Amino acid sequence: MMTGSDSDDPGGPPRALLIAAVVVAVLAIGIVLVVAATREAPPQPVALPTVPAPQAGSPACHALSAALPQRLGDYQRAPLAQPAPEGATAWRTGTGNEPVVLRCGLDRPTAFVVGSPIQIVDRVQWFEVAAEPQSGGDAGRSTWYTVDRPVYLALTLPSGSGPTPIQQLSEVIDHTIAAVPIDPARPGGR
Repeated sequence: MMTGSDSDDPGGPPRALLIAAVVVAVLAIGIVLVVAATREAPPQPVALPTVPAPQAGSPACHALSAALPQRLGDYQRAPLAQPAPEGATAWRTGTGNEPVVLRCGLDRPTAFVVGSPIQIVDRVQWFEVAAEPQSGGDAGRSTWYTVDRPVYLALTLPSGSGPTPIQQLSEVIDHTIAAVPIDPARPGGR
């Protein structure tokens, strides 16, 4: 006999209350799963090989390091794997993607000789060294050196990075490190 309750058990909770409790529990589990699935893993450190950088500890490199942005367009500053090379900074768009790498205090690139072509980006003079080929026919990375500052900086850009990283860094470099006359090597000698 029905007594006006939504429950078959006269002493139990109403059926609508049970259904609401199940719906709330399922929604809570769903929300937790969605948050867990969309949560980004912490960025993995970028491993960089050590290269000769005799002026990496210079005041100019320290000033530049302090002024570098957290973002370069779509690239986010990334931690470096230890031991991190002095004077190096990296940015990347996601885990596993090729980073944008800036190194400060390097030696003059050997290919930078009198007559080398130079590109000017926001009052900073850049010299591009030969691109590094990658598998699959990709044009690969390109590395650019500043040649009009008292310390040489190298900026390595992954294929498809666009102009934003070099433009933003040129502005920071121009405001942080004073320009000096370029000093290319003589072909076949100093």
